[in-house]
Amino acid sequence: GSEMCISDRATRGSYRTTRLPTDELQAIVGRLPTTRDEDWKYTDLARARDISERWLGAGAAAPAAVLAGDIERITGSIDADWFVIANGELTSLGEPAGSVAKKLQQPPAMEGALAELNAALLVDGLHIRVETELQKPLGLLIIDGADQASVSQAFVRLEFAPHSAGEVIEYHASSGSADQYANTIVTIDAGDNASVSHVRIQDRARNHVQTGRTMVDLGRDAQFASAGFDLGGGLIRNDLIVNISNPGADVSFDGLYLAGDGQHIDNHTRVDHRVGPATSRQEYRGILNGNCRCVWNGKAIVHEGADGTDADQANHNLLLSDKAEIDAKPELEIYTDDVKCSHGTTVGQLDETSLFYLRTRGLDKQHATQILTHAFAAGLVARSPVGSARDTITALVEARLATLIQSDVDFSA
Repeated sequence: GSEMCISDRATRGSYRTTRLPTDELQAIVGRLPTTRDEDWKYTDLARARDISERWLGAGAAAPAAVLAGDIERITGSIDADWFVIANGELTSLGEPAGSVAKKLQQPPAMEGALAELNAALLVDGLHIRVETELQKPLGLLIIDGADQASVSQAFVRLEFAPHSAGEVIEYHASSGSADQYANTIVTIDAGDNASVSHVRIQDRARNHVQTGRTMVDLGRDAQFASAGFDLGGGLIRNDLIVNISNPGADVSFDGLYLAGDGQHIDNHTRVDHRVGPATSRQEYRGILNGNCRCVWNGKAIVHEGADGTDADQANHNLLLSDKAEIDAKPELEIYTDDVKCSHGTTVGQLDETSLFYLRTRGLDKQHATQILTHAFAAGLVARSPVGSARDTITALVEARLATLIQSDVDFSA
């Protein structure tokens, strides 16, 4: 990867300066979505509001945390040109071959209180323009560590020029027992005939909160393939918004979420087919155990005149505990005739026939459960679109599944 330089300010702590007075910031926090909003009816941001208010009340201090060890471990696990945003501050700024990177001090105006909060508190944004075909993946490590309640913002704009190509690894991590809330926005603009492969790995500490929005705009005949893996976090909300306003676009994205006791993971996706022909495919899978809750809401909107649209969405969930809950809602809105669209969702438990079969072959219940849950997740891991990250993703998923399976399943039967 690119050479790393971790600033003292990011690792030892300092005071941030904000563009707005505290009362205005508190007003923005007060406008964060609530469960009265339809898109947030299953996800309560009360904890994010509480952390933000305590942090602002304490003077909005940057955390005193040493993250160099975690940064080295993560960036050393995947061969990529890494950019690191630690506690909201850009601590390494390389220039991978075929691209131009610079700090972005002010993000573009966007609707919504989460975007307002991001703009008001952003310390360092990042803008990367890819001009040709990248030789290595771009790595974006967004990492936080705190010894007291803290809030961080990250904003990354990725711009792919026409006919360019590249891979992106977006890795979210955190450490420390203090309360943390991270709010991230990533925008991806793919020009005509550009090809973008994207992987998002979220492995935050179990007690931390994160909201993230990814916005994708596609040029003519552009390709975008993405996969998201949610393993950690206490309260996680991901919004993926894809805008297809040029013909020939090909979009595919997967998601795998593994949740255990005390976790809440919410994935909302929206694809706007504004013209045709164009293709979008999405598949999300969840494995839930213990007292946890997950949400999946996938929406595909085929606008008037978008003839030739092919849109497919699927969501499958495996519940290992009667205390686990999933709220799944596939949505199709179609305003034209010449389309091919499908959607579906399933929620179930381990297949008893398969369990019985494996046990007749000499396996105990725990090993039989491991085999079936790994098989349920393996397809999405195997087709993750950034090959150099696959080994790391496989190891993280296997470790998380091992913990999940041991946590609450009765293997005495």
